This record gives sequence, structure tokens and C-alpha cells, in this order.
Amino acid sequence: MLFTRYDRGDFFDEMFDGDAVIRPHYQITRSHMGQLTESEFRQKQTAVDLAFMRGGVTFTVYSDSKGTERIFPFDLVPRVIPAAEWQVIEQGLIQRLTALNLFLHDIYHGQKILKDGVIPPHYILDAKHFRREFMGFNVPKDIYVHICGTDLIRGRDGTYLVLEDNLRCPSGASYMLENRTALKRAFPQLYQNARVRPVDTYPRELLKVLQYSSPPNLGSQHPNVVLLTPGVYNSAYFEHAFLARQMGIPIVEGRDLTVRDTRVYMRTTSGLMPVDVIYRRIDDDFLDPCVFRSDSLLGVPGLVNAYRAGNVSLANSIGTGIADDKVIYYFVPRIIKYYLDQDPILPNVETFLASEAKDRQYILENLNKLVVKSANEAGGYGMLMGPWAAAEEIEEFRKNILANPRNFIAQPPISLSRHPTWCEQGFEGRHVDLRPYILCGEKVVVTPGGLTRVALRKGSLVVNSSQGGGSKDTWVLQHDE
Repeated sequence: MLFTRYDRGDFFDEMFDGDAVIRPHYQITRSHMGQLTESEFRQKQTAVDLAFMRGGVTFTVYSDSKGTERIFPFDLVPRVIPAAEWQVIEQGLIQRLTALNLFLHDIYHGQKILKDGVIPPHYILDAKHFRREFMGFNVPKDIYVHICGTDLIRGRDGTYLVLEDNLRCPSGASYMLENRTALKRAFPQLYQNARVRPVDTYPRELLKVLQYSSPPNLGSQHPNVVLLTPGVYNSAYFEHAFLARQMGIPIVEGRDLTVRDTRVYMRTTSGLMPVDVIYRRIDDDFLDPCVFRSDSLLGVPGLVNAYRAGNVSLANSIGTGIADDKVIYYFVPRIIKYYLDQDPILPNVETFLASEAKDRQYILENLNKLVVKSANEAGGYGMLMGPWAAAEEIEEFRKNILANPRNFIAQPPISLSRHPTWCEQGFEGRHVDLRPYILCGEKVVVTPGGLTRVALRKGSLVVNSSQGGGSKDTWVLQHDE
């Protein structure tokens, strides 16, 4: 009864096909939830919201005039992915991260990909996050990206596309875990019957990756790992505290660490404790005021010297931001082909570079039809949604593009797939994306699921939590029927 008034609209719908027939992998979910009345479903949704409030499952929305701290919005209808579909996604993500780690090692060593003309050198050498001071530096185990969150979308035909790679400090894994706990509590029988692959191994796998990345010269069989946070006022502090607690490691701020003789120590009530691995949730610029921003109070003076001396590991490594650049995203299919001699399993969205004269002309002539993004912004900031933007905003972006073309890319608007989402008047379609989490240690591991983010505002394509978006639990089925 809950879905009788649902309108799939003219989009790819995750639950219903083009004839409004339930997709096979959603049969169990629809059958179970369809037995509820709207009142019963609303009660379950309210109970979950209260549990999130009591548990402090929050996110900071800086642009909200009503208050920055809010409960992380969660919708009770899970996004379901069949096993065969997930297998392709998993292979594509492993391929992508493998190539990006090879790319980063090359960029900071021989730069063969530049010498062979695959990527014009100025795109790397002029990039904001390229760290020249780390040329020739060997990171432990040659792993630059230990934790990655790659954003996937589906177009009108249902094809999965990579929207962007998040390689510096990807967030959201804690909400993936909390969403699963909430849904299992709300629908225990449904979860059991659906035979869903678990995600609760993520903290254990993350800790294994961090321990594996410990500097080999330290020879520690039980490396000491800490999570470095900017502090309680950071938008993702809930996640920082949650993951540290789940892994059983200390959460520290810069003032809790000190460097002596190029060795990092944590201040404790029992004295100084050596630190082998830092899972940092702070951008490069704020890590060490002696090397990067001198006005930073978040980092640790001397940390970079300790890192260069091989006495501490950082996850993710310094300098990974160059592969996080939205301009470099354009070249990832070439990067995969160059290092792996393979075609990308997961394609990119069609992208135009404002720094290329032909592309720039096309962008400027079609600003009202394109989505324009700043190369190094995140969280939905620095973005122009051309078809829905005011004339003044379009002209402002035009000026910015002409002043600094290297900083902008453009893409055609993609009609993101939609999913039934509980709204005030019952179920309505809302646009979604998917952020799976990939861990790179002794091997590359993809957590079976991820964070499905939901654009809660009707018609909106912006799913970012920092812009008021919500989320769903993501179910990867163990077997297809």
C-alpha cells in the first residue's frame, strides 16, 4: 500500500522499471514494507530519527541559517544492488584505485606519464595540490591512497558513471555503518531474509590497512595508530570520533602530538607514547606549520621532517590531492590505459576543460546548460548548476573562468537515478548517488555497499550532506535469485 501512489517519473528508478514493475532484487523489500500502513512506517522513521539524535549522529551544514548542527537525515527504504551488478562496480573501483596509486608514484618520481605526453605537464606542475617538495620521496609500501571514496551516479539508461574520486580525506563511512545498524533495528526480519552482505567489517579492515602502512624501518609488530582530527568544530567530527572508537585507537588533535628527534609522540598521562601511523583527517596545508601554512594551529610542528625521515606514516599520504583535482579526473581513463593497459570498467562523465581553448569557448557559450565545478572544491561548494542558476551567478562564473581557466571543468547535467524516499506526503522519487569505500593495504578491498546519498529537496541533483542532503542504507545482495 505504501508504494501505490509512487510516481517513478521520467528517470531511471532504482526500484521500479520503465513499466513501473518492481525490479526483481527489490521484491523482498517491497513485499515486507508494503505490509505497513503510512502511520506504522512514520513511527519507525521517527524512532530512527530519535535514535540518531540520542547517539549524536550529526553533520554540520555551515550554510544553514537555522543552525549548523543537525541530525544526519536517514531514509528507511534501502537501496538494493544485486550481486552481479556489484561485481562489476567492485572490479571497476579496484582498477581505478590501482591505477591512481601507480600514477601518484610516477608523478613523484620519474614522471614518465608526462614525458610520454599522456598528460600535458602543466596540468600537474601548476596544480594546487602538487607537492614538489616530495619529489623522489618513497612512501611506505608505495601506497599513496589508503582510503578512497569514489562517487558513482547512474544516468538515464542506468549505466554507472564515476562522478569524482575523493582521495584526500573522504568522509561518510561512519554514516554507512550507523545506517546499517538503524535499518537492522527497524526491520530485523527483512534484513535477515534479504541476505545482505555485511559492512560492519569496515573498521577492522581500515585498521589492518593503517597497521600495514607502518614504516618498515621501525620494525614494530604492533604499530601505534592514532586518528588526527581538526577538533570538535569540524563538520565531520562525529565520524572522526566514531571511527577511532570502532578501531580502538586514540583520537588526537595537533596539540596532543609532539616531535622529538624526528619521531612523533603522543602526550599521555603516563608520558610520551611513540606514534607509528597517523590516520589524518586534516588537509596537507594544515599538517605542519613549519612547512605548509605557518598560521595553522591544527597541525604538528616537525611532522613533515618525521615523515620524510621514515619514522611515521600518514594515511592518506601527503601529495595525494593532485589525483583529487577535478581536472586530473578528466585524464583518469588515460591513466588506467597507460599503467594497466586496460579500458576503464567504470566510465567518466563527459567533461570539458576550461583551460583548453575549444572547450572553454563551448563552456562559455553554454553556461546556462552545464554544471561547472571548481577544480579543488568539495562538498557541493564552488559549483554552478547552469540550468537552474540565476543570471547573476552565471555571469560571476563567466568572469571566474576567464580569470583562471585552469580551475574549472564543466559537465552536462546528468539525470541522476531516483529512489523512493519518505517525504511528508508519502513516498516520492529523490535523486541519489553512491559512495563506496575502497581500502588499499596488502590488497585492495571494497566494502560491499557504501553510502547512498539522497538529494532531499524535490528536483534537486545536489546530494552532498554539507548542502542538506540525506542518506540511505546500501544493500549488496549475497546472491542473485
